[in-house]
Amino acid sequence: MPKTFQLETKDNETIELEMGINLSKQLDATHSPILFGCRTGICGTCLVNILRGHEHLTPASDDELELLEIMADDQSHPRLACQLKCSGDISIEYIGK
Repeated sequence: MPKTFQLETKDNETIELEMGINLSKQLDATHSPILFGCRTGICGTCLVNILRGHEHLTPASDDELELLEIMADDQSHPRLACQLKCSGDISIEYIGK
């Protein structure tokens, strides 16, 4: 049985997902609290702010950090959801466009 974690949105929606798999591969277009565009980390559509649990995320790549510096320098813990793999519970706020 795969290990799971809880993804909680700012609106208190909770979704149980598998650990170690990118969020973009687990959240489908019809029920996702996050919109995805390119799913490769270059468009910024899936920009989120991590409210809780940022220590449970894989580190951002240099390319992701560069995009975050341009698109979300005013956020405390911004990340691109399509690049995230989680090892524990997180809480997010969707801030993409």
